[in-house]
Amino acid sequence: MFLEISGIRKAFGTGDGRIEVLKGIDLEVGKGEFCVLLGPSGSGKSTLLNIVGGIDNADAGYVAIGGERLAGMKEKKLTAYRREHLGYVFQMYNLIPNLTLRENIEVGAYLGRNSLDVDELLQTLGLYEHQRKLPNQLSGGQQQRTAIGRAIIKNPDILLCDEPTGALDYNTSREILKLIETVNKKYGNTVLMVTHNDAIKGMADRVVSLRDGAVRKNYRNEHKISADALEW
Repeated sequence: MFLEISGIRKAFGTGDGRIEVLKGIDLEVGKGEFCVLLGPSGSGKSTLLNIVGGIDNADAGYVAIGGERLAGMKEKKLTAYRREHLGYVFQMYNLIPNLTLRENIEVGAYLGRNSLDVDELLQTLGLYEHQRKLPNQLSGGQQQRTAIGRAIIKNPDILLCDEPTGALDYNTSREILKLIETVNKKYGNTVLMVTHNDAIKGMADRVVSLRDGAVRKNYRNEHKISADALEW
């Protein structure tokens, strides 16, 4: 299995204030799969995503990508691994304000060894004609498309998405989900998406429902639909 999550536990605080956020998470995701981590606020889904991304450390258990455990890596190797193999898309776009749309995406290209063609990606993102604009000249949807472009340009093995439509309106959200669907199909990146929006599970290959730090459901979606068909 490409992504293996085994026995992951994580707690914050000490003594009486200690809160166990993840209570032994076991999960496997195949290469190229679109997996949705679904759950309400406080379920532990974003903490799990951060551990998979090497942003946070687990108290117990391990994450292995392609058979290699992240926990065994020294900090320098972990940094290099994140740079070369993982792409991140957050709810907030975090674009560099004085760089053009194209330059923001090219920043991501410098981090990868097998980067995609910038012009082709701009066409896929629907941003080619806007490439010389600065972030403050873009709509929210265009800024999120740029953030996705920055994450995907280095052609990462795994694209980690933390509530990527959380700050967007309904129609723009559907456009962004369609784009992530297109990226997944075209480039074959494994997608791990955190969301509280129950409707999004319809477009996933695998659905993992979290509540109170534990996996409540984990199943392959036998009736997958396209992002275009999602309604909420």
